[in-house]
Amino acid sequence: MNKIDLEGRVAAITGGARGIGLAAAQRLHASGARIALWDVDEARMAKAKADLGGNDVIACKVDVTDPASVDQACKDTVAAFGKLDILVNNAGVAGLSAKVIDMPVEEWRRVVDIDLTGVFLCTKAVLPPMIKNGYGRIVNVASIAGKEGNPNASPYSAAKAGVIALTKSVAKEVVGTGVICNCITPAVIQTEILEQVSQEHIDYMVSRIPLGRTGQAEEVGALIAWLSSEDCSFSTGAAFDISGGRATY
Repeated sequence: MNKIDLEGRVAAITGGARGIGLAAAQRLHASGARIALWDVDEARMAKAKADLGGNDVIACKVDVTDPASVDQACKDTVAAFGKLDILVNNAGVAGLSAKVIDMPVEEWRRVVDIDLTGVFLCTKAVLPPMIKNGYGRIVNVASIAGKEGNPNASPYSAAKAGVIALTKSVAKEVVGTGVICNCITPAVIQTEILEQVSQEHIDYMVSRIPLGRTGQAEEVGALIAWLSSEDCSFSTGAAFDISGGRATY
């Protein structure tokens, strides 16, 4: 594993106890960053924290849909490490596989609240300490679905399209502060989130990928690590494709 220099940096990762979030935590930690895992699952966070090892990892129970919970996690992270340099907005759910005509309104609201409003709340919370310190890297995990709109996944697709647009808005708002904001648009990645969707939907997503396979969480973690580093200095408001060739724009 090639090391990206994140020595002295502090990173908060939502949904950091599993999947892409855990892979990002592992890669950032290996590169020298101190890690705050922000997740709703305390048991999985405890395991992830133990696996990462060291005294430079903390776990914060966070409901990304609750402003008070998010604000407290931000305060706890700054209190523990003295600052907050990096935010990886990864927490999300796939939601129910169903056509719009059959989609329960409650499910639409649940998915959008977690996958889009959660990104807004976490970004809003971390910007003041980042701007105060004159440095920040925000990496939002969107999806190829936000570009193309997957059938039978309307709330997820709409929320991820919103994450792309939110990324671009925030990036323009913080120009000159030392904070940059980008997002990534993965195609289907081999994580536990696939347990939430039908095999038919998985087969459809893989069939659209020229490389003919799912992506690995570690591959996504490597891209997140670079976007979290000082090496990423002339990209902001961008959507980085990691889709096995599926993305056409």
